[in-house]
Amino acid sequence: MKVQTGVDIIEVQRIQEAIEKQGERFLKKIYTEYEIAYCNNTGKMKYQHYAARFAGKEAVFKAISSQISLNEQDIFRKIEIKNREDGKPLVNIENLKLKEETINIDISLSHIKEYAIATCNILFK
Repeated sequence: MKVQTGVDIIEVQRIQEAIEKQGERFLKKIYTEYEIAYCNNTGKMKYQHYAARFAGKEAVFKAISSQISLNEQDIFRKIEIKNREDGKPLVNIENLKLKEETINIDISLSHIKEYAIATCNILFK
């Protein structure tokens, strides 16, 4: 067994500008329908939630980058961040083909007005 870790931080403003300039094209390239619906339902803080999920996807990607093919398409849409009933985020990577099986994925997301950060630890078999 081995553990892979990923971390990412992003400025909320960068995500907000990308969404405002590119609109649906950017959203559908990066986020799943679930993520778009979730973020759009968070009111004034929607850009912080989009940024946190972007950082989460980057953190997961960094943790799995040695486990995927360089030819993998739509990686960011195949990394989905949902929420459990208690609000804790969870990662769905069922649509990715990994070289090794995952046992556990733990992710933490956080955001403030200007920044969003995420850490991810993945335990591989």
